[in-house]
Amino acid sequence: MKVVETIAEMRQVRKELEEPVGFVPTMGFLHEGHLSLVRQARAENASVVVSIFVNPTQFGPREDFKNYPRDTKRDLAVLEPITDFVFMPATDGMYPENCDTRVEVGAITERLEGAARPGHFRGVSTVVAKLFNIVQPTRAYFGQKDAQQLLVIKKMAADLDMDLEVVACPTVREPDGLAMSSRNTYLNDRQRQAATVLYRTLALAQERWSQGEKDAGAIRREMTELIKKEPLADIKYISIADAGTLKEVFHRIKPPALVSLAVKIGKTRLIDNVVLE
Repeated sequence: MKVVETIAEMRQVRKELEEPVGFVPTMGFLHEGHLSLVRQARAENASVVVSIFVNPTQFGPREDFKNYPRDTKRDLAVLEPITDFVFMPATDGMYPENCDTRVEVGAITERLEGAARPGHFRGVSTVVAKLFNIVQPTRAYFGQKDAQQLLVIKKMAADLDMDLEVVACPTVREPDGLAMSSRNTYLNDRQRQAATVLYRTLALAQERWSQGEKDAGAIRREMTELIKKEPLADIKYISIADAGTLKEVFHRIKPPALVSLAVKIGKTRLIDNVVLE
């Protein structure tokens, strides 16, 4: 495995990579969820590139860019057996002085996380577009846990005629159901226990759906009641939406529907989702 730190070197490396090339963009502080993406890329491609770049443009002014967890030494150690190249550009390399172009996807970014975090998806789509241009992968791998981000990247790639496949990978969970996330490290023991309410609430929605409940309002009410039983949980949104457009469903659910939620546990904002097929 080789670490590449400049765009020029990454472009040169790319010319020599055996096809097809799998790519996993990350912000580092890797956990099993990230590694599952890398393993899938390894299984499906002759060459694998992983990027580690904490992207400042997707953080809001009151968000945790400076405190975002970082452990490059550990990240490189766990990537060593399964990755060919790790691309670790500097911030001024990705955003040089006077860099003034942004990529903005439309309506799909205005809901859910986009409504709560203005500018977030503009930062995500811009950095991913830049990484796609630099690495030029055959396939790029993203987790279903960030369902809206996945849809945004897929739409950007389609709308801009990018010559690659965006591959969706299943959410990886802890034994108690909590979706793996770098932000889970912010939780203390009591908060970590409280955070399981997210998955229990999504499981409730799936159960009610499988039992024949089709009314979105009824399922939302039951989800809300369950989360409110956890005193440390602060609901930011509970959504049942069309899985392709993210338009909210208010009456009868037509599959596939994305059930997603954002809940604050202490100061930590957690998101999760399931799809009703």
